[in-house]
Amino acid sequence: MIFEYIVVIIVAYLLGSIPMGLILTRLMGKGDLRQVGSGNIGATNVLRVGGLRAAAATWVLDMAKVIAAVLIGMSVGGDVLAAWAGFAAVVGHCYPIWLRFRGGKGISALFGILLVSNPLAFLVCGVEWLVVALSTGYSSLGAVVVFCLMPILGFVTDWRIGLAYLAIGLLCCWRHRANISRLLNGTESKIEWKWKK
Repeated sequence: MIFEYIVVIIVAYLLGSIPMGLILTRLMGKGDLRQVGSGNIGATNVLRVGGLRAAAATWVLDMAKVIAAVLIGMSVGGDVLAAWAGFAAVVGHCYPIWLRFRGGKGISALFGILLVSNPLAFLVCGVEWLVVALSTGYSSLGAVVVFCLMPILGFVTDWRIGLAYLAIGLLCCWRHRANISRLLNGTESKIEWKWKK
């Protein structure tokens, strides 16, 4: 059983490592996403260089790879293993082996976990992120609130799931540390909601 759990975690990490934003923007002819905008491979940078449709597609694909990891964990070991498989997938998203461990910041991956394992938490966090991001223009601010909210919702369900959610929240906060610093000193850039074909 322990061997199966280890295999699940490894597979989840490898799934999370697939750089969906980078692949998509290259297929669109936008070049290497790491060389434009913020240099990040996540949906927010895709929004800057490819528009809303491309960002939405990246978001969905990033969620899908994590959903696959969570479902594998759930089928092998139930909800708790699913949560930790989700964590492994987020680690892969943030530190992908294919890109020398330089990846995204985890927010879309995080929502993939919630959609499968806790739809109510997905709804709560999703509404919060949309309200904050749309009203302030700061995607990162909405994300930081999600990182704080997610562990609370996890502990309400099961303390073991809460620990996994806490690990995810801390990892994502670490990945957003530069954004948090810019938010605090007022230099964080706002999102331009552009729709491109």
